[in-house]
Amino acid sequence: GYTNAAEHITSPALKTDFLQYARERSLFIVELQDEINRLGKSTEIAGGGPLGALHRTWIDIKSTFTSGDDDAILGACITGEEFAIENYNIVLEKQILEPNQITLVSKQLQSIKNTLAKLNAKKLS
Repeated sequence: GYTNAAEHITSPALKTDFLQYARERSLFIVELQDEINRLGKSTEIAGGGPLGALHRTWIDIKSTFTSGDDDAILGACITGEEFAIENYNIVLEKQILEPNQITLVSKQLQSIKNTLAKLNAKKLS
């Protein structure tokens, strides 16, 4: 989603931020896929699975309908981060993860929360 948002945003600063967030999210995917593979499970679903695809599609639509309106794209990214936080919390609350998995998911969750705080600050300015 962030790569797509970076392509449609007009603000050079936000474009840079979005590309950084996209790289970070790609690393998150690799970390999670590595853990899934370690457990002997398949990671055949590319690009974050159906939820990731849905969010990217939503940003595509939002970007198209708003003709690159930076505030609308920023709002879509905020919604995506809130959705991610909600889902990370659900996974942690289930208490089904091993200690190293809790550490990994918690680290990623904190990074997402930090990104959300930065996006909200930009929305207000």
